[in-house]
Amino acid sequence: MSLRLEMLQVARLAPSLLGEEASELVETFVRTQQHPKGGFCDREGQNPDLYYTVFALDTLTALQAALPQETLRFLEQEEATGEPDFVHLCSLARCLSCFPQRHGQVPEILAEIEAFRSQDGGYSQTKEGMGSAYACFLAYGAYSDHGMDVPDAGGVVECLGSLFQKSGAWSNDAMIPVANVPASAAAIAVLRNLGGLIPEETVVAFMRGCFHAESGGFTPFQGAPLPDLLSTAVALHALDGLQCPLEEIKDPCLDYLDTLWTAEGGFHGSWEDDVLDLEYTYYGLLALGHLAL
Repeated sequence: MSLRLEMLQVARLAPSLLGEEASELVETFVRTQQHPKGGFCDREGQNPDLYYTVFALDTLTALQAALPQETLRFLEQEEATGEPDFVHLCSLARCLSCFPQRHGQVPEILAEIEAFRSQDGGYSQTKEGMGSAYACFLAYGAYSDHGMDVPDAGGVVECLGSLFQKSGAWSNDAMIPVANVPASAAAIAVLRNLGGLIPEETVVAFMRGCFHAESGGFTPFQGAPLPDLLSTAVALHALDGLQCPLEEIKDPCLDYLDTLWTAEGGFHGSWEDDVLDLEYTYYGLLALGHLAL
């Protein structure tokens, strides 16, 4: 299944908790981040960026708002003149999945993504690197968003298997063998779709061990001092994907998300983050969607 559509199905439920007025504020915030070139701005708010355009388009889709057609011009320009790295190649593929009429160039983009295939069977963010959970997630998403199977799925499963740690979850790569929530959520999403082994009991225990009861969110790894929105959203997504009940942490998580929300229509990434951006605003909707179920 498309990872994008899987998350959008949940994020679409967020307005039921946000309410009409707050949902309109989110849409307004997103549209203020659009650059005159058609894409959406990075965290600095200066330049259009494929990565942040992904989150803008998905947030608008979750709100059932119209997508700006001028974004297509930006995507076409990036196809013609851009020299994107791995993350931005995958972002381009994901953006194009929002505009079915522009699927024609996708095979060429996927061929470029294959240049980042790693020797361990997975994908890397660099052409000479080893596989990472994040890169496998992005590559699988690029294929699945366009209804295509990732080549050598067994290699991806094997790569992710090599990143599983004794602590009960996944590290992002072999260089830093420390299990963490974002990498584990990425691995779970891919393995669920590819039929790979997920030791559910230990994985759920690890995830729940990252819940910060005093604050109400999830930390990126066990023992981290503070939760953050990314870890909270993807932990909820992973636990729900494993059919784990969320009822007992629902109210604390809602309270935590409320502390990150602003009347400007966006979410902060953590209590230490002063910048509103499109990525965290989307993850705010994803987290709310899971808590609305």
